Amino acid sequence: MALSAAIILAAGEGTRMRSNKPKVLHCFAGRTFLHRVMDSVAALEPETLAVVVHYQAERVSEYARNYYPQVTIVNQDDIPGTGRAVQCAMSQLSQNSELTGPVLIAASDMPLLDADTLRQLLEFHERSGNGATVLTTILDDPTGYGRIIRDRDGNVLRIVEQKDANRSELAVQEINTSVYVFDAQVLARAIAGLKSNNAQGEFYLTDALETAKADGAVGAFAAPDPLSVEGVNDRVQLAALSKAHNRRVCEHWMREGVTILDPDTTWIEDEVTIGRDATILPGSFLQGHTVIGDDVVVGPYTTLIDATVDDGAVVERSRVQESHIGARTNIGPWTYLRPGNEFGEEAKAGAFVEMKKAHIGNGTKVPHLSYVGDAEVGDHTNIGGGCITANYDGVHKHRTTIGSGVHVGAGNMFVAPVQVGDGVTTGAGSVVRHAVPDDAMVYSENTQHTVEGWKPAWER
Repeated sequence: MALSAAIILAAGEGTRMRSNKPKVLHCFAGRTFLHRVMDSVAALEPETLAVVVHYQAERVSEYARNYYPQVTIVNQDDIPGTGRAVQCAMSQLSQNSELTGPVLIAASDMPLLDADTLRQLLEFHERSGNGATVLTTILDDPTGYGRIIRDRDGNVLRIVEQKDANRSELAVQEINTSVYVFDAQVLARAIAGLKSNNAQGEFYLTDALETAKADGAVGAFAAPDPLSVEGVNDRVQLAALSKAHNRRVCEHWMREGVTILDPDTTWIEDEVTIGRDATILPGSFLQGHTVIGDDVVVGPYTTLIDATVDDGAVVERSRVQESHIGARTNIGPWTYLRPGNEFGEEAKAGAFVEMKKAHIGNGTKVPHLSYVGDAEVGDHTNIGGGCITANYDGVHKHRTTIGSGVHVGAGNMFVAPVQVGDGVTTGAGSVVRHAVPDDAMVYSENTQHTVEGWKPAWER
């Protein structure tokens, strides 16, 4: 049976995060909570995907629409509670036609909620014929979660929130994950009579389950992986869940043939891919859509963001963003590659080198203490230490082109726009302002002046 609607609850402020932005827009392994939950829910192909917003509604709505243009935005009014959020959603979704079939409801603060778990929940709900099914899990420490209260036959009687639970209910370890599947008509009737007579003064969606029992059984499906349904309420929980997830990611890559010397200090986001026999040294952060080839060595203390590193390359103690590093190229230590760099094979960017939008040819080396920006450098060229491509005139950026087989002396300045041909040699300390033809030698004649016996004014 097709999923008629999916409702993602994203209206809360998340006060325990102590943040200026909504909890749902905090990041986890490279993507926001909301992005991750929308990904999982959208994989079920619901006929309608709705996101309920309230706190910083415009900001959350814009984010949701940018990611998933087909989304239906539901604005919750000032009446608090998850039950009220669903009332607002069902009212809006039913305006044109009556909903029929299953409706999925999911909280947006479970960054590891996955499509497979949701698919199993939906299949269980359909097989059982329940009017409503709640996704649960067992926790050693259930503090903060609503408890699942069952009768002697194992049927779900109710869900009791932490602040409303008595001592025996607090001892229950099966908890509500805030993910449900309802038959649409059962849900409509169940939320119609919600009341706010509880410790929080809110309309709880959990109270709808007791009403739903009158329309049929209320079942529970236990998530196979407790980590997948763990919620995040504060930054302590965010750190703990991030650590547990990252450990699994590292273990996955180690089993795929990657050497990770210290998983505790190695962070790998979900979209990263790593080739066989790569080595990731301690203190490395692999982020975004980074792609690492076979036999690559990364680290120690290296950050790669949306970078591509081809087979056999080495990136040591560096920061690389949106750049392509060719096979067997060496980067670092202490190299900063800003976006837009393209390296050929067996090239080098060495210690204290910064680059931006530079194309570096095969076998070309920029060993140390240089800035290369908005530049094209050919094959097998050597850039001496302390060289700069002066690419900015105060208004516009300009490009420098340096040919192949060029030997650039130390301390050179290339004032863009300027073009240097193939086979050129430049003298140390040269300032190159004009085009240089192939196979030439260029130098700047600087007169040295020596004043003997000179003392600074304060010593005279």
